[in-house]
Amino acid sequence: MVLSQVLAVAIFAIMFVSIIIGKVHRYIPAVIGGALSLIVVFIIVLRSPAMVLDVLNLEQLGQLTFWIPGEEHINSYGVNWQTIIFIGGMMVMVEGLGEVGFFRWMCYLAAKMVRYRVIPILFTFMLLSGFLSMFIDSITVLLFLTSVIIELARLLKFDPVPMIIAMIFAANTGGAATMSGDPPNIIIGTALGYTFVDFAANTGPIAWAGMLLTLGFFYLVFRKSLASPRGEAVTNHYPEPKEAITNPRLFKINTAIFILVIILLVTHAETGISVALIGVIAAALTLAVAWKGATGLLNRVDWRTLLFFLGLFVSVAGLEGTGVLEILARYIAEVSGGNMAVVIPLILWVSAFSSAIVDNIPFAATMIPVIKSLSEMAGLPLSPLAWTLALGTDIGGNATPIGASANVVGTAIAEREGYPIGWGKFLKYALPAMIMVVALCWLLLVLRYA
Repeated sequence: MVLSQVLAVAIFAIMFVSIIIGKVHRYIPAVIGGALSLIVVFIIVLRSPAMVLDVLNLEQLGQLTFWIPGEEHINSYGVNWQTIIFIGGMMVMVEGLGEVGFFRWMCYLAAKMVRYRVIPILFTFMLLSGFLSMFIDSITVLLFLTSVIIELARLLKFDPVPMIIAMIFAANTGGAATMSGDPPNIIIGTALGYTFVDFAANTGPIAWAGMLLTLGFFYLVFRKSLASPRGEAVTNHYPEPKEAITNPRLFKINTAIFILVIILLVTHAETGISVALIGVIAAALTLAVAWKGATGLLNRVDWRTLLFFLGLFVSVAGLEGTGVLEILARYIAEVSGGNMAVVIPLILWVSAFSSAIVDNIPFAATMIPVIKSLSEMAGLPLSPLAWTLALGTDIGGNATPIGASANVVGTAIAEREGYPIGWGKFLKYALPAMIMVVALCWLLLVLRYA
């Protein structure tokens, strides 16, 4: 490895360890790591201010194709402004929904449907998280489901952390089932010409087999901690859903905005607008409705999480720009040979563990040319390699709090609301679940395609 690669790996490793230790908020080591990557790696060692501009990607914001790309693929190298702007916009919308009582209403409605029993709530919200993530970005799903669970936990007096971890896992697993579910799938599908139906028919059954396994696993590990200490109902009265609504007129308007945004997300491939523009629309409409309360909504947005994303994207760009990720991809191409039974587990497990520590979006983008060349050189069908890459990156991202964007959002909301999820607790449950589900994917992929 050359000096720039060694430094990029060292900066990323120190940043990663600092985040795990958790002595300071994670945005601080992420921002410092990103700044060191720009200054030390790109400017001092590589002496390339042009690479700094490429990593920051600021020119994208002024391009029409960034907001309305049509069928064109938006470059994901460096800072992924699509993700940052979208999350920021959705945060504003979520704050607006919360202010009018939307989440408390959903909380009470969900509790009433399952008669306020905690274990059925675990199953219900995991299935809901997985199903919605097939059509809506898993980031959005976690934005509102995490808020609902926290409200529900406060009502029923249980610890929401186990459910948040389970919902994060379910969202990423369910998102693996379709092209629109997770960002890596969108990148893979658009780059290789696969459709929503292609993913649903190939990754869909395998992802939902993993979902069923996940339901059983989290039930076994959380059933005791979620057992309600209150026994059967200690009160004869629980709030009705309508009691949560603070302003009926604004509730209807904000709910309509939410439905509109969901429709835009589901149909953005057909309309040609980007998720960043959808985020801007969500924020603009919410702030316009709030009017005098707009400043309050903006003040409640978790800007530190957006800074964390910014620093993380830049640090990962240091690995990608210096060729570290390419070395890993080339290794897979060299040792896999032409045996599909060897290629599938190699791509699957390397993708899974790499996506656990490196954001799965640039890793998926880096691996696409590898599987294309591997298919051409070894005469292997391309589609099974694509499904393997999608499942590995999507489900592998479950293992750590920063493995996927949904993990960062879900844990950030939990921390903001007073329920911090440490790395130790997250890894204790998510890592073995990830290994178990990836092993099932390995078996099913080999049986179907090898």
